[in-house]
Amino acid sequence: MKAATGRGGGKAARPHTPRDVDDRPGLAARQVAARLMAAVIDKQTSLDGLTDAATGHPHLRQLEPRDQALVKAILTSALRFRGTIEAEIAARLERPLPSGAASLRHVLHVGAAQILCLDVPDSAAVDLAVASANADPRAARFSGLVNAVLRRIAREAKRLPDLQADPRQNCPDWLWGRLVEQYGSERAAGIAGAHLARAPIDLTVKTDVRGWAARLGGRAIGTHSVRLAAIEGPISGLDGFEAGEWWVQDVAAALPVRLFGDVAGKRVADLCAAPGGKTAQLAAAGARVTALDQSSSRIRRLKENLGRLGLSAETLTGDVMAFEPDQRFEAVLLDAPCSSTGTIRRHPDVAYTKDDAEIDKLAGLQLRLLTRAADLVEAGGMLVFANCSTDGREGEDVARAFLQARPDYALEPVAPAELEGFEFAVSPAGILRTTPEMLGGGEAGGGLDGFFAARFRRETA
Repeated sequence: MKAATGRGGGKAARPHTPRDVDDRPGLAARQVAARLMAAVIDKQTSLDGLTDAATGHPHLRQLEPRDQALVKAILTSALRFRGTIEAEIAARLERPLPSGAASLRHVLHVGAAQILCLDVPDSAAVDLAVASANADPRAARFSGLVNAVLRRIAREAKRLPDLQADPRQNCPDWLWGRLVEQYGSERAAGIAGAHLARAPIDLTVKTDVRGWAARLGGRAIGTHSVRLAAIEGPISGLDGFEAGEWWVQDVAAALPVRLFGDVAGKRVADLCAAPGGKTAQLAAAGARVTALDQSSSRIRRLKENLGRLGLSAETLTGDVMAFEPDQRFEAVLLDAPCSSTGTIRRHPDVAYTKDDAEIDKLAGLQLRLLTRAADLVEAGGMLVFANCSTDGREGEDVARAFLQARPDYALEPVAPAELEGFEFAVSPAGILRTTPEMLGGGEAGGGLDGFFAARFRRETA
């Protein structure tokens, strides 16, 4: 968070010409942040893809690790509090920014995010924003405006710790409308408020959840999850990482596998399996797992993760729609591609890279994948359909359409007692539905991802 020192006062940021900014320390990181912001907002590009260590944006990968981390922190804050930042900028403009001034807007947002959200000296944030503007032919003539607006924000605006900004202001209209329609205004505000909090780190442990909670200074949640307090240093440095005793997995993401019950010795397919948290759960429970994903790079990572954990599974690269196994499975998990609106706490770009049309498209894809996955289950076997969307079009609506299309399947309701510690997340119809405001989502260190899961039993072959 922004330190109390360095706010206001001092000399005005010195304007710079393109000649003298190329080697300015920290400038490249701010320019990359503005460029990636443009990719997210203007082109609806996933921030995860842009910041991937191996395949992300080349300009980001050229930065030192410390600057890469700064870029990610800037973008996460700028997107999480985008509505508030926009309002702070607008309040200090004599007239609205010119149409087509997207580049200038991104420079301002990057600068304001540092002032309002991060532990970056105000003078550095303003100075480097001015330099960024000067280095961009589209924004250079507005460098004085950048200087004036950001200096006023530094003097006048309140910083933005988690959970203090207006949830409605920071929730795009399309998403707010969907939340209100499904959950009502009060709960929608709770969900949008949870989006403003930094998501805690949850681990799934193989055994002894309370013992590992004590060792790691966290707290046990349910039967197999540990929620960590603030940690210093990399996750890989924690006790148990090298020994493969646990893996990072949001507590909500760990729930769908529990709907299978005892899977020891059973043949189970995990479709769309990467990054492999659910594959690991199934393997750790003794299932004979076949993990399928269409991305070869993601399958490689899945195999690496299983190797660290000392777990085994058959791993295949391929398309679910073309998958033809030698025999059907006793159980199949489809964690389908979705809008990921349940993960906005972790991925605030989702609110700006998805929209209503995309959700409708994804819901159609999910129904096709689910119908195909159903063919892979033997008579009497179980099928679990899950995704990390809060939108009913990708959950309950797909489940209803599936049951209408497949009379050989019936919904097998989940009993609340099956999910110890998460009874509140089971609907009267026996469907799992978590939303981010649950589990203390209105407090720092609380909440969980939004997840949907329904369980079906194949009655006939």
